[in-house]
Order: sequence, then C-alpha cells, then structure tokens
Amino acid sequence: MNTSRKSYLAALILCAAVAGLTSNAHAQTWPVKPVRIIVPFPPGGGTDIQARLLAKNFYESMGQTFVVENRSGASGIIGAELAVRSPADGYTIFFTTASLAVNVTLYGSRVKFDALKDLAPVSWISSTPLVLVTHPSVPAKSVKELVALAKRAGNMSGASNGAGTTSHLSLEMLKQMTGVNVAHIPFKGGGPSMISVVSGETDFLFGTGPVAAPQVKTGKVRALAVTTPKKSSAFPDLPTMNSIYPGFESDNWYAMFFQTGTPREIINKLNAEIAKALKAKDIREFMPREALDPVASTPEELGALFKREIERYARIIKAGNIKVE
Repeated sequence: MNTSRKSYLAALILCAAVAGLTSNAHAQTWPVKPVRIIVPFPPGGGTDIQARLLAKNFYESMGQTFVVENRSGASGIIGAELAVRSPADGYTIFFTTASLAVNVTLYGSRVKFDALKDLAPVSWISSTPLVLVTHPSVPAKSVKELVALAKRAGNMSGASNGAGTTSHLSLEMLKQMTGVNVAHIPFKGGGPSMISVVSGETDFLFGTGPVAAPQVKTGKVRALAVTTPKKSSAFPDLPTMNSIYPGFESDNWYAMFFQTGTPREIINKLNAEIAKALKAKDIREFMPREALDPVASTPEELGALFKREIERYARIIKAGNIKVE
C-alpha cells in the first residue's frame, strides 16, 4: 500500500473516531437547552397529562426544562407533521397514540410523511384497553352471547368514539371476525358515546378504559371484555377479546418518538430516562386511576409494534372500506 493511500485511510479512521467521540459527548451532555414535547391533541386529555408528568420527571432527573406543546388537529396529523419537520437533534420529542398507526392508512395521501421512515422509535410508554360494554338491559353476559344475540336480532347498534377511531375499528373488527351485522353509530368522542350506551340509545360500545371504568363500577354498563393482548390491571376479571377471537387486538398505546437521524446515544438516554420516570411515585399513582398500564420498551420493540399496528389497521380499514371526510 502506498504512502498516500495509507494517509487517506488513517484520515478516515480519525474522522470516524472523532465523530464517535462527538456523538457520545452530545449524548452525555444532552440536553443542554429546553426540549419540547409535541402532543398532537388538546390540553387535558390522557396524552397531555402523561406528557406533563413525564416532563416533570425528566426535569427532576436531568435538570433541563421539557416543554409540552399542544398542536392538535386532523386527528393528530398536524402535530405529527410538525414533529417530523423538526431537526433531528434531540430537542423535539413526539408523544402520540395508536391513532398514528390508524391515520397512515385512513388519511392516505393527506399524510405528508412516511411514519415508518421519518420517525425514530424511543419507547412504548403505556397501554390502555378499549372495554366492550353493553347497556344492562342487553341480555348478554359474555362476548359470545352478545354476538349470538346480534345475529338473532339483526337490528342492534354499536356506538363508537367517531369514524376512524380505534373504537370504530374495534367494532369493525368484531363484524369482520364474527359476521354480525350491526349499525355503527359514531359520536364525537368517548364521553358522548358512553352516554349513548348508559342511556340505552345504543346497545354496546368499545369504550376507552378511563371513560368505561367509572360506569362499570357503578353498574351503569356491563363490561364483557378488554381489547388489549394481555389482561388489563384496571379490569383484572375481564377476558381479552384475543382469547375469544384470536388476533382481536386494539391497544390504545402511548409512545415517544424522535425524528429519524437523531443520534442513537440520545435515543438511548431518553429511553433510559423514560424507564426511570415510569417508576416514579406520581406516575405509578396516576396510571391505575386512568386504566393505564406502564410499559417501557426498547426502541426496537416499539418499532416492531408500530409496524404491526399499521399493517393490522390497514387490513381492517380496507376490508371494511372505511373512509373519512
């Protein structure tokens, strides 16, 4: 090997070493300025409250401010697009829900980014089920009984939290897996849809855990099952839909992402801080009240979940020919 080639290789090795040292140094000092956490939903909801609790714990652990920025609209797409366009420097975190996996297919070309390519998974934060509930007058005390009743009656109605929500897609999943024909009645949110079941306006609903829990406890609705793959700590006596109809899963998960290109060392540092924060007293007390189970995961585990969720919801949306205006 001639002298000039040796010098060239040595320079390459030196540059790589310097880059590695710089990256590690960035991770060790990160964050050196305030970090924003983009929440694509309004203040006061489950995503927002979790983000603020995590931000408080990050500040206490790392001594730097984490500012929650609510950018709601278009089912979370506006906030997602803002996050994706931000620099991949570790100073913009995107905190979102399972709705992102639905939106990829549901809104199609209106989503101006590639969720799998443009977002770097950090950690799965928490999991909460949808709960299949009926009005107490519905003569069904199990999922199989409800399905049999719906087939016999032919005129039952299922509420949802809105067209294209995980609540709606869970109803569609039930229809596709069992062949029942029920009327879908969409409402504007989890509160109104639950009220419709409590009042007897509709027969049943896949309701969000936090909304369902108080109504189940007071006997205003009857709970039959949860949609998470594993049993929920908030509803320990309920079976999973997956145990009755294998493959029936709908997890209203929450997760944090960075932008693709964010240094891996920073991703790893935030991942470790999340795991630490989920053990904090205030978060451990908050989650059971909201029917949430803390998770914590590796970036790879979240990435695999996200890919599976996109593919699964795409099949349901296409098979049901579900569209939104």
